[in-house]
Amino acid sequence: MNSYLLALILGVVEGLTEFLPVSSTAHLRISEALLGIDLGDGYWKMFSIVIQLGAILCLPIYFRERIAKFFATFPHGERGDRTALTHPLTLTMIAFVCTAGPAFLLHKVIGKNLESLVVMGSALVVGGIIMWVVDALYSSGTLRHHTDHVEEMSLGQAVWVGLCQILSAVFPGTSRSMSTIAAGQIVRMSRAAALEFSFFLSIPTMVVATLYDLLKSMHPHAGEPSVLGQITWSAQAWITLGIGFCVSFVVAYFVVAWFMNWVRSRGFVPFAVYRIIVGAIVLWWAVKA
Repeated sequence: MNSYLLALILGVVEGLTEFLPVSSTAHLRISEALLGIDLGDGYWKMFSIVIQLGAILCLPIYFRERIAKFFATFPHGERGDRTALTHPLTLTMIAFVCTAGPAFLLHKVIGKNLESLVVMGSALVVGGIIMWVVDALYSSGTLRHHTDHVEEMSLGQAVWVGLCQILSAVFPGTSRSMSTIAAGQIVRMSRAAALEFSFFLSIPTMVVATLYDLLKSMHPHAGEPSVLGQITWSAQAWITLGIGFCVSFVVAYFVVAWFMNWVRSRGFVPFAVYRIIVGAIVLWWAVKA
């Protein structure tokens, strides 16, 4: 298949799935396998990292006004009831640290699980069931939310969401957004507040994780060749990379806008059902392979 078409398809897959609670990692790896891409090829490893950066870039642009207001109102907040410890900017970084520390210590386990279709399929199914149950409890009123806005979050809620995000790192297929949204709902955050905090938390999380992957590719363990050193940088290679980056950015931007509007009036059950179906297919595929 033409490399430009491959870049277009993978850019769309990344943009569609990065911020939806369906796991972009699983979808990207499944797509690469179906399209016959050699996952050990240095160029396509680099391509996967770069298109993630494209998706990440849409968040600070989409939320630029909200982020600017956060900086302008630090540390007392818009209502004057926040402190340097409970301001949304601080809570986002605290949640990030709660994820980053354990995830760094578990990097060997994470690397191993990234190669397992069984882990991905199981995580998709289990995550879908958890999301369905949590959203059903929320819809029935059993989980009554008392945090309607990110500006009302507590330190404990931020720590809890950050710790739950570790699951998405250790078990690919869990989905970072699924784990943070469900975690937020469990601690009585509204759907909209849980989703918005998930987006804010994803900015430092994804930037650091992606740059870490890039650094590992450039400077691997002793005796291993650098991914960059294996790549022949032709004009076609640069254009392919640019297509994937731009497509993932544009698609992700519109997905974020659509998802924010969807959540305000609907729940997450359709995504839970989708996860369970895709997870079952992946597990069947893993058994047959």
